[in-house]
Amino acid sequence: MVLAKLTEDQIRQELTGLHGWSVVNGKLHKDFVFADFIDAFGFMSRAAIHIEKMNHHPEWFNVYNKIKVELVTHDAGGITQNDINLARTLDSLAK
Repeated sequence: MVLAKLTEDQIRQELTGLHGWSVVNGKLHKDFVFADFIDAFGFMSRAAIHIEKMNHHPEWFNVYNKIKVELVTHDAGGITQNDINLARTLDSLAK
């Protein structure tokens, strides 16, 4: 089942509850910064368990203590509620 792409208004409303997230090139985007590589890698490992359960995989890129995350539902052609839910999960794991 493919979720419906959210409208720009829906995305703007959801962003009010997501600290540090924005839309860049049609994708939810956030740069996470951790104390060091071990903390960044630990976050990715914890997140991987949730990501696999959701079957909704992010585009992410890691260099040392920084992780760039972009979320989009390719099957829907844009941002869906799955992306919002994953953003919330990642934020909670990063605390």
